[in-house]
Amino acid sequence: MMQFYKKRDFGTFISDTFNFFKIYGRNYFKSYILINGLLLILLIVVGVFGFKELFGQLFGSNLSGNSYYFEEYFQNNWGMLIITGILMFLLYSALMIVNFLFPVFYLNRAAHGQSIIKTDEIVGDFRKNAGKIFKLYVGLTFLVIPVSMVILGISYILIFILIGLIIMLFITPTLFNMITFLSYDYFNSNRGFFESLSYSLRSQFSYTNGRESSPYWKYWGSTLILGIIYYVISLIFTFVPMMLFYGSLFTSTPDGNFEQNPFGGTFGIVIFVIYGISAIFSFLAMNILYINSGLIYYDSRTDLHQKIELAEIDTIGSHE
Repeated sequence: MMQFYKKRDFGTFISDTFNFFKIYGRNYFKSYILINGLLLILLIVVGVFGFKELFGQLFGSNLSGNSYYFEEYFQNNWGMLIITGILMFLLYSALMIVNFLFPVFYLNRAAHGQSIIKTDEIVGDFRKNAGKIFKLYVGLTFLVIPVSMVILGISYILIFILIGLIIMLFITPTLFNMITFLSYDYFNSNRGFFESLSYSLRSQFSYTNGRESSPYWKYWGSTLILGIIYYVISLIFTFVPMMLFYGSLFTSTPDGNFEQNPFGGTFGIVIFVIYGISAIFSFLAMNILYINSGLIYYDSRTDLHQKIELAEIDTIGSHE
């Protein structure tokens, strides 16, 4: 068992994140794969058989110097491309929502004393909160994410005058924490969407009791370090398909010409399947950041620390 509602420092956030997976990892990923597995497979299948042909036409025509072939292909197959795009958008949206909220519901149950959490219980949480999930999706899609993209875009532009790189190092972890805090607070409190959004922003810089020093640096630092770890893990799994892709672009035929369609045939399918597998590992690795954000959120809820500790003492006394 692990105590969730308590004060943590910078190093404890990182160590407790990995301790969480030592204690709950097997049960956590079992339910995670059962719930997300079908969506991941469907996303990969649509990507392989839908966009393989699209990218094949694009790169094949460009390599041979006949870009009008791609324009003609698009005109003749626009219906299929639109349908594929809609399917990808719907599947990706569903996957992101489920992937994003799974740790929220899991940690909520674990924080209240459950050591073994069944898949059916998590699915039940999704069903019970369907209305709130829809509101969160709308709020994130049309408000939070667009504003975040504008802020990140401005920071990215400022990279050209060097100061933008420093700003990005601070803005990116802070925005990530704010968005995940919004989700954790929205489903762990009685606050509405905008109230949770306000809390997610305020709690980055101060505790609600107003008597303690700002927690910003330990929140930012732990997310930055684990973000770097996530980036390295993702880079390892994307390196192989990337090398295969660039290798296919510079593969010469016996007459010295570049291969016309680097995504054609079995080799193209292999590239997309490997990319799909790397995407799965990236989604799995992302849980490191989600769990860390959950622990940060529980650190911020100082109003519940003493209540949880007293409840645990009462539980120990009842067992005796």
